[in-house]
Amino acid sequence: MAQELKHVGRIRATNKKVLIAYRTLPGDAYHALVVPTENMPDIYHDAVINLVESATGQEAYEFAEALDRTQFPDGSRMLPWLHANNRLIKVPTDAVEVTPTVQYSISLSELNQVIAEQRGVAVDDLALTEGINDKKPEAPAPAPEVKKTATVVEKVADVTVADPNASPEDTAKLYRSQADKLAKEAAHYRRLAEDLVPTKKKVTK
Repeated sequence: MAQELKHVGRIRATNKKVLIAYRTLPGDAYHALVVPTENMPDIYHDAVINLVESATGQEAYEFAEALDRTQFPDGSRMLPWLHANNRLIKVPTDAVEVTPTVQYSISLSELNQVIAEQRGVAVDDLALTEGINDKKPEAPAPAPEVKKTATVVEKVADVTVADPNASPEDTAKLYRSQADKLAKEAAHYRRLAEDLVPTKKKVTK
């Protein structure tokens, strides 16, 4: 079986490949930030691909966490560089398909719903900053990195917006087609959600 990779996908309307930096945004659960990999200079393209395929990238809840901790070969930190060079694009979650393998795909909006269901929360509560702010790390060092990451999200969400350019009829047709596909592959996608966030089992006394 082909290796499954988190944080990889494509734009539904164009099939252009993207890396999903944030599956949801604080206060805007139905938009995501993605990194288009097409036409990126090789030195940066190869570095982000190597990161997403690495254990560091795959263990990150949101890929942006790994981006903010990793440098390009020229020494620049990845997440701020992507923001400064307009490589972080805000898109609707239903315009993105997650492609963990070449054989499977799922709408990002659908995946977010499955993850929220598994965690027992609303989709609005999935944003990274919500989860991090609730945690109180013993060491103070990570706090500045979290703050910098959140700042980048706020700035990009204000200036970079993408439109999927699809008619309501075409979108409805795609939804129906995807629904039929998901009905057959629900078990597979639930397993992907379990890999991301395992369900907490209640112990019966």
